[in-house]
Amino acid sequence: MIIGVVAAVVVIYALGQKGQADAQGSPTGCKVSVTADVLNARETAAGNGKVVGKYLRGAEFDAQPVVQNGFRKIADGKWVADSFVTPVSGAKC
Repeated sequence: MIIGVVAAVVVIYALGQKGQADAQGSPTGCKVSVTADVLNARETAAGNGKVVGKYLRGAEFDAQPVVQNGFRKIADGKWVADSFVTPVSGAKC
């Protein structure tokens, strides 16, 4: 009986920790949500950079706190227009 209670407490604690990590987003603490209908991810921080991906409105993903020429870095070789994303609650961008 006691083992069952301890196991339940451990599971609840682990789920609570996961929720906190999700709110913080990536290891940098930056997670954003798309505000445009469709947002292009580009290879470079430029409007004429090659499109390497697309995100739909409401999509949430990890990002980095780096903004260059109006583009936010989301991964190596992946940039999105910063004016079309907003940090999610609890994110530190």
